[in-house]
Amino acid sequence: MPLTLASKAAADSQDYLWTLNFGPQHPATHTTLRLILKLDGERVVDAIPDIGYLHSGFEKIGEHLDFNQYVTVTDRMNYISPMANNVAWHQAVETLLGIELTPRCKYVRTIVSELARISDHLLSTGAMGLDVGAFTFFLYAFYQRERIYDIFESLCGARFTNSYTRVGGAMHDITPLVVEKIRDFLRTFPETLDDMERLVNRNRIFVDRMKGVGVLSREEAIAGSASGPVARASGVTRDLRKDEPYLAYSDFDFQVCCARAGDCFARYYVRMAEMRESLRIVSQAIENIPAGPINVAVGERTALPTKPQVYQTIEGTITHFELVMANRGFEVPHEEVYAAIESPNGELGFYVVGAGNDVAYRARCRPPSFIHFSLFPRLIRGHTLSDVVAVLGSLNIIAAELDR
Repeated sequence: MPLTLASKAAADSQDYLWTLNFGPQHPATHTTLRLILKLDGERVVDAIPDIGYLHSGFEKIGEHLDFNQYVTVTDRMNYISPMANNVAWHQAVETLLGIELTPRCKYVRTIVSELARISDHLLSTGAMGLDVGAFTFFLYAFYQRERIYDIFESLCGARFTNSYTRVGGAMHDITPLVVEKIRDFLRTFPETLDDMERLVNRNRIFVDRMKGVGVLSREEAIAGSASGPVARASGVTRDLRKDEPYLAYSDFDFQVCCARAGDCFARYYVRMAEMRESLRIVSQAIENIPAGPINVAVGERTALPTKPQVYQTIEGTITHFELVMANRGFEVPHEEVYAAIESPNGELGFYVVGAGNDVAYRARCRPPSFIHFSLFPRLIRGHTLSDVVAVLGSLNIIAAELDR
C-alpha cells in the first residue's frame, strides 16, 4: 500500500525519535526504577513506566509468613516511612480478627504514623529540591530525618526497618526518654521548616522549575485514583484520617491541606503544610497519652505477652507457647477484609483473606506509588527531559511499592 503524504511525514518523524532509558540507576530516581522515554530532541513525546522492575513478590510472601512475621516485609515496601506500613498491615489483620486496640496503643500508633509522615515528606521535598539544584534545602531536610530516626531507635531499637507493631499492640511501650525526644523535636523543628520555606518558596530557579510543570487536574486525579498529597494538590479534599477516622485521629484538631494548581510546586507545598499539621497531631497526642497497657489482654491469645508476663505468670507462658511455639492462638474467621490508612504518599490498604490459621490465604496491597507511577506519562508528555526529574520527584515514587 503506497504511503500517503501524512503517513510518510508521521513515519519520518518517528525515525527522529530517541528512546532513552531513564534509570534504573539514576541520581534523580531516588530508588531503583526504570522509565522508557521517547524523545523528540529534548521534548518528551511519550513515557512508559516499568512497573515491577524489582520483582520482590511482596504479596505472595504475605501468604507464607504469619501475621506477625510479615511486618518485617512491610518495612521494605515504602522504606522511607516503614512505621506507617507496619500500622497499615496490622490494622487490616486486626480488622479481620475483630480486635479492638487499647486506647494507649491507638495514641502511640498515631504518634509514630505522624512522625513517619514527617520523615517521608522531608525526604520527598528534600530530594525534590536536590533534583532541581537546591542542595542546601536537601541538607536541612535530612538532618531532621536523622532526629526522627533517633526517636524510632529509642522506641524500638531500629532506625530504618522498624517492625514495631504486633497483632493487638506493639513491640515496646513508649518510654519517658522517647517522650522527651519527641517534645524536643516538636519544639525545634518548626524553626527548620521556616528556614526551608525561606530557602526555596521564592527562589527563582526552584519556582520556575516547579510551577506549571506536570499539571494534574482534579478530574484526572479522581479518574486516575490518585490519593494523598498528589490528589490534594489537585483539589481533591479526601483524607482518610478525616473521612474514615481510625486509631485516635478523631480526638485531634488538624486541617486537611489542599491546593488547586495540581503542578509540582503544589505537591511540594501540600507536603510542607502537612508537616505542620502532623506536628499539631503529635503535640496533642504526646501530652494526652492514656494510661494502661499498650497490648490487648494476654487472655485473648492474640498479642504477644511481655517478658515479665512470660517468666512470672502461667497465662503469659501459655500464651507465648501457643502463639510462638505451637502456632496456635489466633481464631481467624474464613472472611475477607480491606483496611486502609492515610500513609504519607496516600491510601495504603491491605486486602486479607482468613483461612482459619495465622497465615493469610490471600494478601494483597494497594500502595499509592503503584497508582501514581501510572499517572506519570500523562504528566510528562510535552515537557522537556529536564522536567522528568521534577515531575518524578513530586510524585515521590518508591520502587519497592510498585511490585506485586
